[in-house]
Amino acid sequence: MNRESPTGPVFMETPASAISTIGREIVIVDRKEILIERPTDSDKLLDDPTIREANLKDDYMPYWADIWPAARMMAKAIMREPWEKFPRQGTDKIEALEIGCGLGLAGIAALLRGLRVVFSDYDLTALRFAERNAKLNGLTDFRTMPLDWRFPPDGLRFSLIIAADLTYEMRNIDPLVALIKKLLAPGGLCLLTDPDRSPAPNLHARLKDEGMPYTTEFIRAGEPGGVRTKGTLYRIRDWRPEGVERP
Repeated sequence: MNRESPTGPVFMETPASAISTIGREIVIVDRKEILIERPTDSDKLLDDPTIREANLKDDYMPYWADIWPAARMMAKAIMREPWEKFPRQGTDKIEALEIGCGLGLAGIAALLRGLRVVFSDYDLTALRFAERNAKLNGLTDFRTMPLDWRFPPDGLRFSLIIAADLTYEMRNIDPLVALIKKLLAPGGLCLLTDPDRSPAPNLHARLKDEGMPYTTEFIRAGEPGGVRTKGTLYRIRDWRPEGVERP
């Protein structure tokens, strides 16, 4: 089926009627317990006619409703990062933008480490779950922002961007790299986790084409006593000195 490319941001809202039951589970990240509330029947969301229509129109999938291994990887990386060494302005907190936040696990880990977080997603229902989950864990220093990362907004810069498992399709690579390039502040850092999906070589090539230096390291995460998934943690940096814009 030929789909028309959108000319501007597209936002989705998973209908409340599509979610029959909601459950809570404890996610253990580096011995820290994080309470997450989510739909217990996420595999049935595609039965909803609104979601099926959005899928046909814009390839939408309600991926936000599950806790993905790469989100666990990101939360683990954030919990272990020496944030006290991260460059910042004076005593200001580090502000992190989480792209495609879903249920908010990675952003919650950042909040627990004392960062300020902007949860972003293009599903408004996902944002409500991320907000609820942050509050369930007693956290308040955050805000939510609808964001279709194919159309990054003007006038925003973040010293830290976090992105878990967004390279699951080849078509995501170009807009994702473009967003990081546009929204990452000079000298900033993007942490990206990927369970080594097939588009990974294209991500490497695109970052090199854009002159964005990065390093990779092995990471593994999963449920304690359960299946553990191997993947890669990317550290993508912006080389620009303060005040110098990319062409």
